[in-house]
Amino acid sequence: MPDDAPAATTSRSASTPWSLTRGALVGAAEALPGISGGTVALVTGVYETAVTGAGHAISALRLAATDRVRARAELRKVRWSVIVPLLIGMVPGLLITVRFIAPLLEEHPVPLYGLFLGMTAAALVVPVRMAGARWSAGEVTRALVVAAAVFLLVGLPPQHLSPTYPVVLVAAAVAACALALPGTSGSFLLLTFGLYQPTLAALNDRDWGYVAVFLAGIVLGLACFVKALQWLLEHKRRPTLVLLSGVMAGALRALWPWQDDDRTLLAPGDQVGLAVAAFAVGAAVVLGLVAAERRSRSLPDAG
Repeated sequence: MPDDAPAATTSRSASTPWSLTRGALVGAAEALPGISGGTVALVTGVYETAVTGAGHAISALRLAATDRVRARAELRKVRWSVIVPLLIGMVPGLLITVRFIAPLLEEHPVPLYGLFLGMTAAALVVPVRMAGARWSAGEVTRALVVAAAVFLLVGLPPQHLSPTYPVVLVAAAVAACALALPGTSGSFLLLTFGLYQPTLAALNDRDWGYVAVFLAGIVLGLACFVKALQWLLEHKRRPTLVLLSGVMAGALRALWPWQDDDRTLLAPGDQVGLAVAAFAVGAAVVLGLVAAERRSRSLPDAG
């Protein structure tokens, strides 16, 4: 059942504890290169609600000075009961991951990337199922073309940009676009720009100037991108989900556990068994989340 289902059938899945948990998971995902917060939002059933809500909020801000009646109307379209706890949950999820989990990725990359690969591969069932009826040959072709383009994009070698404030602003804006797309990771793009480690250091060292510029870039990127994505989901939902499926499929390349520093894919090497086991665990976790989300949406309103 899609995110915009009637409230009577979604009240349980929109409960505050569940929305806080979803927010923490999205925040944690965005702190790890290769893992997509958009994918987590999609799996946990909050993706469309988040994108359309952000779009309405952006419209309200734009109208606030010229047409307050329309601005209030836009704000009423936002499902605040989901969005507010989602945003609150993202903060501890992000900070805890930056502090404790991200270092593990440096120490044990093969099993962790195997885990993430399994999670993202299993998550492909979500947009495919949301798209509905059987795909046409043209839809399959479009998804494959998008997947090939993203596959090439995520294989680009990382760069090393100087973390000046203008560079940080632009990089954060681009990363924010990735935040809104399932399959793509804002942290992975920061790694491509050579700004992932400086951003982690700024968060851990409380460099508030850097953090403020980075957040401004995030807001700028979302304001420029989310409205277009909102319109596509509201007016071209099936083609958009087909293309998002292609994005997610192509982005799997970034999670292959055996790559060199220039992102050249290598044959499986050390810890193959551990990586395969982690892949299976990751896939099982995501499929379990998908099943739990569908089950929660099918339950009647307890109130």
